[in-house]
Amino acid sequence: MIKRALISVSDKRGILDFAKRLSELGFEILSTGGTAKTLRDAGINVVDVSDYTDFPEIMDGRVKTLHPRIHGGILALRSNKEHIEATKRYGIKLIDLVVVNLYPFENSVKEDSRFDEIIENIDIGGPSMVRAAAKNFNAVTIVVDPNDYGLVISELEKNNEVSKRTRERLAVKAFSHTARYDAIISGYLRERLSYGDFPESLTLTFDKVRELRYGENPHQKGAIYKDPFVKETSMLSSRVLMEGKPLSFNNFLDGDAALEIVKEFEEPTVAVIKHCNPCGVASRKRIEDAFKDAYDVDPMSAFGCVIAMNKTCTLEIAKMTKGKYIEVLIAPKFEDSALEFIRANKRNIRVLEIGLLRKCNRGISFKRVTDGLLVQTKSWPNIEKTELRVVTKRKPTKRELEDLIFAWKVNKHTTSNSVVFCKDKTAYGLGVGQMSRVDASIIAKRKAKGRAKGGVMSSDAFFPFRDAVDAASEAGIRAIIQPGGSIRDEEIIEAANQHKMAMVFSGIRLFKH
Repeated sequence: MIKRALISVSDKRGILDFAKRLSELGFEILSTGGTAKTLRDAGINVVDVSDYTDFPEIMDGRVKTLHPRIHGGILALRSNKEHIEATKRYGIKLIDLVVVNLYPFENSVKEDSRFDEIIENIDIGGPSMVRAAAKNFNAVTIVVDPNDYGLVISELEKNNEVSKRTRERLAVKAFSHTARYDAIISGYLRERLSYGDFPESLTLTFDKVRELRYGENPHQKGAIYKDPFVKETSMLSSRVLMEGKPLSFNNFLDGDAALEIVKEFEEPTVAVIKHCNPCGVASRKRIEDAFKDAYDVDPMSAFGCVIAMNKTCTLEIAKMTKGKYIEVLIAPKFEDSALEFIRANKRNIRVLEIGLLRKCNRGISFKRVTDGLLVQTKSWPNIEKTELRVVTKRKPTKRELEDLIFAWKVNKHTTSNSVVFCKDKTAYGLGVGQMSRVDASIIAKRKAKGRAKGGVMSSDAFFPFRDAVDAASEAGIRAIIQPGGSIRDEEIIEAANQHKMAMVFSGIRLFKH
């Protein structure tokens, strides 16, 4: 019995060799349009689908494979006598192998093509053939990935057939392929046509980048996936210059947290991160000074940290890494001399070059719960353009106001309940992840070790009681930024006045769970 393959691919990597070897194995090859021409030009015998169906491609190629002779040949159950009789009655030839990948919709979006061109890259016939072949995996092999050509040929050459186990695996891959394709289309159209942030059914797609050594803990498995359309600077968009050990699950979490902080600032800024929270952040006129001062905030906590900076890593900075246990070092660029020094002195450090910093304030973020997904918009008000309301008798000085804005930006990226003690654009005291705000203030005071005296405080939410304000005053804090909105606001304001503090309300809560 003649075996038959239908080949219609947009991604033509490896297709000539694959088709040639199929032909040598006795397969009759059906093909369409550009794929048929490519194969024929390479000397491979091809039957045009339009000749086989006795129906021309019409409507500029929009309709070519949507025909009973195609789908009947794919979907017919070989063990069903009625199906086989129908193929004979209507001149349908059985198709054993379907090799299809889809119109490059994703590429047309990434290239910012015209809207009508993007719409034309929505494949209709391709997904139909892929799904039909995948459904009938007991008899038909579906191949959507050029990386699987070798496996299929190997099994055909060895056993004259593709094993059932391989057909099953390829069918699962095919349904994932079409699901991803449809998710990308629906996501693009939802955003382009302003269909709302939260559709009734939310379909997300992410592509696996790699499996990780383990998850958060060694007994857990882990992997990392990438959103194909996010263009923001991230760990996954970076270039790995050094990787003594592969980046871990927790490295990705901490690296992301570090990057999100330094992306907030135009001036040279460094963030030192442990367990997704900063243990030191500093902005300076020179990135070298920011690095030194951020690390020196809490060297004990910085053991095994991730450090990100928003300016070029210089040789001077590289020399400061000597003798410090740093898991990951992230910068837009590394001087050649800096990289050479790190290579010579830091064996297991991971070094990531992220290029030009790009920050996006659009889209959605989500958190997994046991049987669901919590989804929210990413948008945040710009604190520098927000009208801050002074509620105390004393107004903050210009220097205090700059520190308040700095502290707010850092506070935005800490785990609630949290407060940040800051002075001279350095986060000296960070009380994070506490059940009460007064405990967060006490921890921040202890961490600051008196260095925030005369400085400022940011609180991620309002003060339910005055105790946290009193604790801040004991630490020498002179100005506070908080959202406001407590039923005891008047009591809180009076406490600040008693301590001769300045207090401003931002109206923006910074909860992060």
